[in-house]
Amino acid sequence: MSQKKDSIEVVPYNPDWPDIFEAEATKIKTALDGNCVAIHPIGSTSVPGLAAKPIIDIMPVVRDIIALDRIRAMESLGYEAKGEAGMLFRRFFQKEGFNVHIFEEGNGEIEGHLLFRDWMRTHSDDRNRYAKLKQHLALLHPNDIYRYVVGKDAFVRGIHSKTGFSGIRIVEALTPREWDAVRYFRNKYFFEPYNIDDPYTWTFVDAQHKHLILYQGTEIIGYAHIQFWFNNRAAVRIIAINESKRNQNIGSQFLALIEKWLKGLGVTKIHAESRKTSLGFYLKNGYREMPFDDPENHESNSEDIAVGKIL
Repeated sequence: MSQKKDSIEVVPYNPDWPDIFEAEATKIKTALDGNCVAIHPIGSTSVPGLAAKPIIDIMPVVRDIIALDRIRAMESLGYEAKGEAGMLFRRFFQKEGFNVHIFEEGNGEIEGHLLFRDWMRTHSDDRNRYAKLKQHLALLHPNDIYRYVVGKDAFVRGIHSKTGFSGIRIVEALTPREWDAVRYFRNKYFFEPYNIDDPYTWTFVDAQHKHLILYQGTEIIGYAHIQFWFNNRAAVRIIAINESKRNQNIGSQFLALIEKWLKGLGVTKIHAESRKTSLGFYLKNGYREMPFDDPENHESNSEDIAVGKIL
């Protein structure tokens, strides 16, 4: 069941995997107690006949994701907490032979995982293509999980398109496609209009800055740049929605999810510097004029309006 540490091995489907899932899922559901409303097998080991890495992926659905941070239920079963691991509102846990992805009910990622799993269970041609792709990637990148995952990205997106998945979800930029989107949004809406090169690309590798991608299904429709400050404060440096998706309340949904995420991380006050044309958006979402108080004293545009909100 286990594989060599740091190696990627794709093996033929094991008919024992459903029983292994059931046994572990029972332990997890008991540990999570009343917070757990459902628990699902996901990933390749949940698809009969599909070759996979011999790691069981389990998706518990809970009522309150933040409550998980106040208890040590998963650690009591031998799991190591990995935080969100790049996917907002997920709690990711690992131990030998298992990956556990916990989401709060209503999260769009839940539907995405289940639709993908069910499609692969019922479409043998795609299942066989996926197996061959994974086997090829494992041979090509036997010790590079990033390249292995990125190599599957286009195929996975293609399956999601077939399933009709259209859920809203937010991730930290990871794949080349997502970083291309980061650069696109930044340049199109913030730097090209002023005929200047982006002076802040250094934030792409700075731990105090997060670059968030908003998906609707497989389509990237929004982007936000968040900076963490001292004293439980954060700043929205950039937030943008594709023009084709504007006037649909998606920007407000995106901002509300960012605020919920930040509040869960202990942030108590959020700031932004708004253009005059964007001020109505912030005011509509409960912001008011508030000193920006940038601890790094970066130069501000004199025409911007400092706004903020207590979370």
